[in-house]
Amino acid sequence: MDRRNFLKVVAAGATVVAVNPSLIRGNLYANDGTLYKSYEKTQLVDAAGKPIKASALAKEVTYIFNYPYASTPCMLINLPQPTEKEVALKSDSGESYVWKSGVGKERTIVAYVAICTHQMTHPTPNDSFITYVPKAKKTMAYDKSGIIVCSSHLSAFDAGAGAKVLGGAATQPLCAVVLEHAADDTLWAVGILGQDKFHDYFKEFRPEFKEFYGGPAEAKKLVSISAKTVKLTEFTKEVIQY
Repeated sequence: MDRRNFLKVVAAGATVVAVNPSLIRGNLYANDGTLYKSYEKTQLVDAAGKPIKASALAKEVTYIFNYPYASTPCMLINLPQPTEKEVALKSDSGESYVWKSGVGKERTIVAYVAICTHQMTHPTPNDSFITYVPKAKKTMAYDKSGIIVCSSHLSAFDAGAGAKVLGGAATQPLCAVVLEHAADDTLWAVGILGQDKFHDYFKEFRPEFKEFYGGPAEAKKLVSISAKTVKLTEFTKEVIQY
């Protein structure tokens, strides 16, 4: 999604208004049922603080950055082929929404919140049971690779189609991170699309937040300006994938 892709927002009793999602904070309900929440516009940077260039991302490698909160990990992937467009999805609560597509010159770059929608399995500095499985590798979760897999309960998500569920215990897609691809080839996170589980996540993993982030208050701090982006293998000690 870039600045040319606008959401049409309908307020009760009001006319249709075109808005740019990255300029508005809060929930936006579109006429197609879309639920979108914008956060601080944040540039993706490498470990040295230099801007990530879309054209420099390795293919089929899982990168991790924390957004929109200091403790909520997200995955960034440069897929081997262009993504689908205008993918219709539905949350557990019955809300329908539309994932536009990937970004980048070839529409291959996607980002999703790396918190499984089944039981909130997520990457930590110790280990990760959720990752993208390249096409050349196999997975027990699905008959095809090139997908995102949570190995805790073998949930499979379509990385090229808004992380819709392909199989396993999960019943709704991963939340998508809405990205903007700038003219200088930099990448920016601007919001979250889909039914997030951040409230439940913060409630469930309080001991973990103390260990890795200094406590719940620090874990809930909103990310702004920039988000360090590293390979999953650099973020965590062990990647478990079945």
